[in-house]
Amino acid sequence: MKPVKVGLLGLGTVGTGVVRIVEGNQEDLSSQVGSPILIERIAVKNTEKPRDIEVDAAAITDDPWDVIRDPEIDVIVEVMGGIAGTKEYILEALERGKHIVTANKDLMALHGSEILAKAQEKQCDVFYEASVAGGIPIIRTLIEGFSSDKIVKIMGIVNGTTNYILSKMSQEGASYHDVLKEAQELGYAESDPTSDVEGLDAARKMAILGTLGFRTNVELSDVSVSGISGVSKEDIAFAKRLGYEMKLLGIAESHEDEFSISVQPTMIRTGHPIASVNGVYNAVYVYGQAVGETMFYGAGAGAMPTATSIVADLVAVIKNLKLGVNGLKQIVPYKQKKLKSDEDIFYKNFLLLHVDDKAGVLAKITQVFAEYDVSLDSVVQQANPNNPDAEIIIVTHNASKASMNKVMRHLEQLKVIHRIKSHYRVEG
Repeated sequence: MKPVKVGLLGLGTVGTGVVRIVEGNQEDLSSQVGSPILIERIAVKNTEKPRDIEVDAAAITDDPWDVIRDPEIDVIVEVMGGIAGTKEYILEALERGKHIVTANKDLMALHGSEILAKAQEKQCDVFYEASVAGGIPIIRTLIEGFSSDKIVKIMGIVNGTTNYILSKMSQEGASYHDVLKEAQELGYAESDPTSDVEGLDAARKMAILGTLGFRTNVELSDVSVSGISGVSKEDIAFAKRLGYEMKLLGIAESHEDEFSISVQPTMIRTGHPIASVNGVYNAVYVYGQAVGETMFYGAGAGAMPTATSIVADLVAVIKNLKLGVNGLKQIVPYKQKKLKSDEDIFYKNFLLLHVDDKAGVLAKITQVFAEYDVSLDSVVQQANPNNPDAEIIIVTHNASKASMNKVMRHLEQLKVIHRIKSHYRVEG
């Protein structure tokens, strides 16, 4: 049996995991694909760097082009990250008829349509299961498991760092900054955590999921993004009091082929299964017209969970290679992109207001909501011994984003309101 030869771009923690799985599970993998799998060449930044795994020194190179241009290599596995140079490597590999497995969410979110178009032209596979939610097989599920259904909603915790922070804040009553520092010390957050905590990482993943779920070309600029850096322990305490947990959720919704996608801190009812997902774990909830509610849960990052998804994609590529059907399973968006307007995006809202502690204030505030046809689910006014202002907590019924924008602008002009402390979406 002629071995299938693989080129690996990157030998960091995930790349090392890929090598461990391929070499450690060779018998099982070979039985699945009908031939041995051989990692032929590996591109690294520094060939002299000590490694946690033994690899043949002759297979190591510091030039990715050595891997791309090797005529013996059938499949390129890209785990080096980055966008500009990596995009060129992948496009050239496709031009040469090599199949691609990648974990690069940034690349696929920004340039996925171009890469998939080139793959279709060259009848090559491009699989990227590991780019979203680590070891959870959500991409293959959207492509194959829901192929007979129409997806109307995808809602997910797709960033482990922010979920860890919000979980600790909820469980321990700790402040955002204290938990962020702890997350950095434990290696869950980068020294510059901006991409995670401001929702950018989650937005890239939601753009990928939206493209696959709605069969249209979702760009990163189509995702409305808000991060968790403004979430306070007081906000979380109010949420728990009302029966909610605070999560950074990616939410993609479609109706009559018009869609909206957002990433934002969201108060979700404690009875919803996503509300109980804590720590660095990820979960993706998918609602299909036929199947109804489903949810997928697991490790969203880490060397071995991510490597597991990569090797599963590698197996799928090789099976297609044996059958001669490479390039036939790509999901190339075919629907015209139709974004919902703010008038067509509806959800419940939570507001915490600091106001004058005197008679008549509540009436003035509720009149603003009535003026823009926003009905209220609950209103609570209370004194706070640590705050000279009165606090008003408002939860609305479903209201359009456009109407709420008008409400917020009006509230900002009311002299009786000293501060709009918090405003969050409510789900469940």
